[in-house]
Amino acid sequence: MRHSYLVSYDICNDKRLRRVFNICKNFGNHLQFSVFECDLTPTEKIEMETQLRDTILSSEDQVLFISLGPADGRGQRAITALGTPYVSIDSPCYVV
Repeated sequence: MRHSYLVSYDICNDKRLRRVFNICKNFGNHLQFSVFECDLTPTEKIEMETQLRDTILSSEDQVLFISLGPADGRGQRAITALGTPYVSIDSPCYVV
């Protein structure tokens, strides 16, 4: 069964930041700068965590997994924003 997570990260090094971005992009949908929505099986979550753990420097960087519950039957996703409106990012994103 797939489970939905918000994955957010704070990475202190540009090279590691690019690597973390690419790992997250392979597992989920890019919502905002350092935030992804990922629908993962337990195996995929372990694989993603392993790749991230091998990439980050644990004394400087942080990756958060925020559980949103089961992906199936959760209904329509609703994203609201304060300030500038939320825009789905469908175009390529480049991290410099």
